[in-house]
Amino acid sequence: MSKKYIEECIRTSLETYLRDLRGTEPNDMYNMMLQVVEKPLLEVVMQHADDNQSKAAQWLGLNRNTLHKKLLEHKLI
Repeated sequence: MSKKYIEECIRTSLETYLRDLRGTEPNDMYNMMLQVVEKPLLEVVMQHADDNQSKAAQWLGLNRNTLHKKLLEHKLI
């Protein structure tokens, strides 16, 4: 799977989301997108890193403390 494929999935989902609003203006889409993408990203990376936060942080390009904070925010630990 390529980066291009992931981008296209997100683009298609956003188009569907906006179409489903049927003219209602969206609100706070940026934060909504961060939330809906970040949680599954953290879940999958943690699973593949065998719940090793140091390894997962390295894979994500994050400081381990930042990853720990995000895991807490998403109630993943």
